Amino acid sequence: MNTVALAVRPTSAWHPSTWVHELLERQRTLALFGLALLAGLLPLLVLHGLDDRSLRGVGVWVKPIKFFASSALFALTTAWFVGLLPRERRRDGLVRLLVVLLVATALFENGYITWQAAPGEASHYNVGDRFHALMYQAMGAAALLLTFTQPMLAWQVARHGDPAIAPLFRRAVVLALALTFVMGAGAGMLLGAVQPPAGTGLPLLGWHATGDLRPAHFIGLHAQQMLPLAAAALLRLAPGRARSGFAVVVAFPVLAWAAAMAFGLRGAQFRPPVLPPA
Repeated sequence: MNTVALAVRPTSAWHPSTWVHELLERQRTLALFGLALLAGLLPLLVLHGLDDRSLRGVGVWVKPIKFFASSALFALTTAWFVGLLPRERRRDGLVRLLVVLLVATALFENGYITWQAAPGEASHYNVGDRFHALMYQAMGAAALLLTFTQPMLAWQVARHGDPAIAPLFRRAVVLALALTFVMGAGAGMLLGAVQPPAGTGLPLLGWHATGDLRPAHFIGLHAQQMLPLAAAALLRLAPGRARSGFAVVVAFPVLAWAAAMAFGLRGAQFRPPVLPPA
């Protein structure tokens, strides 16, 4: 029987250790990497509490904290979806490649952002000399490769997903992974040339109403979680209307992303990074 239970294979207990065990079973490398990033949040939060330095009106450790948390969620979600493949397919060369790409690119981005935060210098939009300009361009390439791991996995799930998985849930995962690349990378490539306004902005997230493409980038990246969670909820709560309901649900992140792009581009000042002469 195709049910959401088979799609996400929940255990009988909700204790964190059972979820960790399941993640390790699905894709050990990504699970360990995501958990390591979560552990790394603790010292970053301590540093944020002790260090009162700021950069463009925001604490110097805020960016590493946000990137560690986002990268951890990205890695753990990807690990979970690898588990939708039969065990033999999880060792496929393409799956191994996407794991290496995800870990390598996320390590590079988070490492450089943290390295720059330590002396109170910017990592993003820092193109004042040749080294920092090259590193900024490398970060852009790494971010693109990071998001490209998602359509790689979507292809595998679409072709080789466990037949016991509820078809709607599998389609939701495939669509979510594809949209993560299209919307996340789409906003991200423009964001690389549009520096958000200075200041704290929206509490916690730091977003601004206009001239800021970060909300669109956020919506695009987290389609990875939103659509599968919506499909799982519909299959559990309203299985008879899940298909039609999901068609409506899909429209929300897409429309929200389009609106966020429109607001982000309003008043945006494009400053394409230029490589200084050697």
